Amino acid sequence: MIVISNIDVKYGDRYVLKDVSTTISPNARVGLVGRNGAGKSTLLKLIAQEFSPDRGRISIPPRAQVGFLHQDMTIPQHRTVLAETMTAFDRLQDIDAELQKVQEDISTRIDYESDDYSKQLQRLSDLTEQFQFLGGATMNVDAERVLSGLGFKPNDMERKTSEFSGGWQMRIELAKLLLQKPEYLLLDEPTNHLDIESIMWLEQFLQTYEGAVIVISHDKTFLDLVTKRTLEIELGNLYDYKANYSKFKILQAERRTKLEATYKNQQKEIEQKERLIEKFRAKKNKAKFAQSLIKELDRMELVEVENEDKSSMNMRFLPAPRSGDIVLDIDALDKSYGEIKVLQGVDFKMDRGDRVAFVGQNGQGKTTLSKIIASKESSSGGEVKVGHNVSIGYYAQNQAETLDRNKTVLQTLEDVSPPELRTKLRGILGAFLFSGEDVEKKISVLSGGERARVALASLLLHPYNLLILDEPTNHLDMDSKEVLKTALNNYDGSLIVVSHDRDFLVQLTDRVLEFRDHQLFNHLGDIKEYLRKRELDNMRQVELSKPKTKPSKEDTSVAAAAPAAKQRELSSEERKFFNKQMQALQKKVKKAESRIEKTEKSIAELEQVMAVDDFYQTAEAQKTLDQYQSLKDTLDAAMDQWELEQMELEDFLQSYGQS
Repeated sequence: MIVISNIDVKYGDRYVLKDVSTTISPNARVGLVGRNGAGKSTLLKLIAQEFSPDRGRISIPPRAQVGFLHQDMTIPQHRTVLAETMTAFDRLQDIDAELQKVQEDISTRIDYESDDYSKQLQRLSDLTEQFQFLGGATMNVDAERVLSGLGFKPNDMERKTSEFSGGWQMRIELAKLLLQKPEYLLLDEPTNHLDIESIMWLEQFLQTYEGAVIVISHDKTFLDLVTKRTLEIELGNLYDYKANYSKFKILQAERRTKLEATYKNQQKEIEQKERLIEKFRAKKNKAKFAQSLIKELDRMELVEVENEDKSSMNMRFLPAPRSGDIVLDIDALDKSYGEIKVLQGVDFKMDRGDRVAFVGQNGQGKTTLSKIIASKESSSGGEVKVGHNVSIGYYAQNQAETLDRNKTVLQTLEDVSPPELRTKLRGILGAFLFSGEDVEKKISVLSGGERARVALASLLLHPYNLLILDEPTNHLDMDSKEVLKTALNNYDGSLIVVSHDRDFLVQLTDRVLEFRDHQLFNHLGDIKEYLRKRELDNMRQVELSKPKTKPSKEDTSVAAAAPAAKQRELSSEERKFFNKQMQALQKKVKKAESRIEKTEKSIAELEQVMAVDDFYQTAEAQKTLDQYQSLKDTLDAAMDQWELEQMELEDFLQSYGQS
């Protein structure tokens, strides 16, 4: 068990961790949460013994191995992927070398009755058992299995590590850690550079992992599936919840509400006692009573309401200059990397004000098309026409990692700022939670979330009318995601956003473009409508799903695969009218669905009451049965209404050729 006792960590005058104590038991599944810069990575580094606290101590069991996946790491560039991964077995290879020596020694000896010979036999047995337990017999197979789970293909195994991006090199480091099987596994944002398939594989791996796991992540679903306990860091304090992330949020709100109520009640009691003391302390016949009240106040254990960190980014994009009616027109676009086809003959058109989400399995071309539109990469064929007066702001998937580590926060913005905004840069950075001396910090010392905020701040320096954001929520905490989403909802330009985060995409876009089999499939409505249409529960299923048959009439190709499959393009005026009417019809459908859900919940509650053994002997039985039948009738009517509303919506879509 790891024991953390009364630790303090200060950066300048600010406490990052203050009098923090907790324990981490073997087989623990812990999620570490808090705002960007709250001290989550600091706590992991302390446990990994990369530095010592200013006060207090951390006790780790003797011989316990601690494995730590950093946000920032480098690996040797001269080895192949498999060779570098096999360095995870250095401990095993040392055991194997010793095992060979012991076997050689035993084979040359004849003093079979001696104590030393018996000790060597016992040593041989211990080493063999240890070698087998740590997986020595299957080292290569295990390495390839883990690498495959993290997204590497068979032909990647002999490629040099230098051929891969930083995100893929992080996967190699993660593979090494998983193969080492440390007793305590510390993971700092492991999902940021993983595609959805690899995330799901990692979830399954960690669910059966034999050691303890402590993970920092802003992926709600990942935390819910992997962790059973949540440690929250806020303003230097640590709060412990025996629950996964979703349950933690509920318990957190309840704890704060109860604490505030208790604090208010105690303050009222204190004020009352103080009034009585003031009233009676000067009266001889009441002085004793006043003294007893004073003693009661002295003995009272004061309830303290901790300060809640309510600071948040303040983000607002500059007004978008007016562009032409057509923002983007892509015709018969191809993109290949050597023999590998990514996009083939795709068409895509955007009108002014369109807001489009790019979704689909990783490797299907979402980032590639984003780069082509932003002129960061060229196509292999076809035509890309950018509309009149269109200015593009582009946020790359690894934007935060591309910042110059040797420059300060302020210098980073000065490099990209127009002259007229130079005097306002400190104010802009203040809105992104960089105040005072924070602007003089080097990029190298910032957390991943802080770097992401710097990168986002640079987008506010120019008036773009087409924003292309590729995974903008990577590294952002939950609150910062909401601030970004609000800013984007208030943005009056056109928008393309690539994201795996369903919560972020809900009500953010009005079209979904699905990337599948080298082509694009257009779906009107936001991500909820798309998921309902595809009958999928969440974005993870979207990214793993592959069509069992050819696209149906409901899937409208934008890729010119067949003229009949093409969706009719709407004029700007038609689209405005269409969106308005569609939203009204969708609202009616949702209202009907809400009524069904509410009725079904009430029925389920009554069924629980009726399931009690002596229900029919109770005085309320008949009343409950009548209420139950009434709810069943209401449910039937609600279902009929939903069918009518759904049919009306489908008929409307078909009338516009958008089904």
